[in-house]
Amino acid sequence: MKRKITDFFQVSKKVSNNIKSVPKTDIKVVKGSDSDKENIDQDNKDNDGNGTAYEEFAKKNGFDKTKWLESLNEEHKELLDLEINNLHISWLTFLHKELTKPYFLNLKKFLKAQQSKTVFPPKNQIYSWSHYTPLPEIKCLVLGQDPYHNFNQAHGLAFSVLEPTKPPPSLKNIYKTIQTDYPKFEIPNSTKGGGGNLTKWAERGVLLLNTCLTVEAHKPNSHSKHGWETFTQKIIETAINFHLEKQGFVVMAWGMPAQNTLSNFKDLNKDNFLVIKTFHPSPFSAAKGFFTSKCFKSCNEWLQQQGKQPIDWSIVENNSIW
Repeated sequence: MKRKITDFFQVSKKVSNNIKSVPKTDIKVVKGSDSDKENIDQDNKDNDGNGTAYEEFAKKNGFDKTKWLESLNEEHKELLDLEINNLHISWLTFLHKELTKPYFLNLKKFLKAQQSKTVFPPKNQIYSWSHYTPLPEIKCLVLGQDPYHNFNQAHGLAFSVLEPTKPPPSLKNIYKTIQTDYPKFEIPNSTKGGGGNLTKWAERGVLLLNTCLTVEAHKPNSHSKHGWETFTQKIIETAINFHLEKQGFVVMAWGMPAQNTLSNFKDLNKDNFLVIKTFHPSPFSAAKGFFTSKCFKSCNEWLQQQGKQPIDWSIVENNSIW
């Protein structure tokens, strides 16, 4: 099943390109290797992320899902059914305590009251980001805002849309920028539809996370300020803390909303993270600096300096950026 990303178009005129420099000799490299994925074999997990390898991961990090479930009362089990069964175990290991906090339970009650309405993404895809990019495998975080609010678009990955939906304007600008960084990148031919599914990126370690995870059909921001923003802050915090003593990852902060969200995380200023700040790829702001930001190339150069494999940003079958 494929999944995708969300756009946000709020752009401040104060935004300017700000890419932490990536010198070839001055970067502090945190020792480690891709074995920091906890040696998890992708073929050794089931659809819920609860295969043997990830069960060991949870155990290693002090989480027993069975005992946690036994500690929940019946009301909580009912409210948290989606998280219990759909949130990948690598993330649930560190987020389970957050799920029983009053704000999150109130969020779940709000969503339950919305069941008679059309909500995107589909229920079983709200946490697709957690499956495509398990916690140990993050190489890059791309932060979006609100899910797309039309049919056959949102599927749990920021900026991504389901086939055969054509790439939205912001995603088209993202593709143009990648091609500037990597001329061999082939922009998907969307004349007949399709070409906006970024599942391949997520599977390669790009966490495509929206700050709000659901939206009512045709009503942008309709589910904002109900608790999702607090929860996704915790997701980001979890990712940072997990990778803090490892090799870190790259953060793409496009536009002021993303930059404001990330401003609370002081550990991102450390050398084992690279934060790339630039304008949002929206048609309203991309020409102000996003097109010339070289953010995708800078991301890969930094990853290589940390001993990680760079990200192949290609989307089209049999295409490669190299």
